[in-house]
Amino acid sequence: MTKMTDTAAVAAIGAATRELHLPAVRSEAARLADTAQRAQLSYLAYLAEVLSAEIDERSERRRRRRITEARFPRMKRLADFDLSAAPSVNPATLSMLANCSYLEAGTPVVLVGENGTGKSHLLIGLGVAACEQGRPVRYVTTAQLVNELAEASDERRLSRLVARYGRLDLLCLDELGYVQLDARGSELLFQILTEREERASVALATNLPFSEWGTVIPDPRLVAAIVDRVTFNAHIIETGTESYRLRATKTTRARKRTA
Repeated sequence: MTKMTDTAAVAAIGAATRELHLPAVRSEAARLADTAQRAQLSYLAYLAEVLSAEIDERSERRRRRRITEARFPRMKRLADFDLSAAPSVNPATLSMLANCSYLEAGTPVVLVGENGTGKSHLLIGLGVAACEQGRPVRYVTTAQLVNELAEASDERRLSRLVARYGRLDLLCLDELGYVQLDARGSELLFQILTEREERASVALATNLPFSEWGTVIPDPRLVAAIVDRVTFNAHIIETGTESYRLRATKTTRARKRTA
């Protein structure tokens, strides 16, 4: 091992980290070396710090990539959900879901409630929590999913798309009940749910009780089969019937009138 000046060492680190694709080591090596020198760390302890910085940076990049790939319409977190506005939601259940252990068993989650009661917030929050653990997630509305599957079927690439959805750790399916599905769309939705059954989790948000799913899915047999798949061993969360957005608007207007 030849003696090397600090300038030469910095240049060598830059070249090696580019070759090995270690950007965090390249950016943090000098700063961590100064810290290690002041703290009188051993060479091995310094090396451990540098490698930990690289691991942390890779985890953060993976988290950001997973969130981008999930295609959330907006960012929501479970911790930001206003439990006081939805007293029917059990905080212990949300805390349990936040650690994503249900994903290991492929357990479904169903969010049922009227418009404005926080279903989409919770759905996105579940997805973000999974992304932050580095898990592959996709958010999509029911109408978007059915249209995407129909286009893939027309182009003879349906099996590849179904397989791609099957590889996700979590599929966040929003707005079931807002748009009526035709027979073909219902069958395509059923195909996705069957692909993931008891193997990979689906989190689903709907404004309809299960007894009314037949109003948007025309085939009674498919309704029964779909309800069976999304409710088996599921965590079912009822978000209530009163829109807290509407309630907040009314409160704001009342305050303005009395001001």
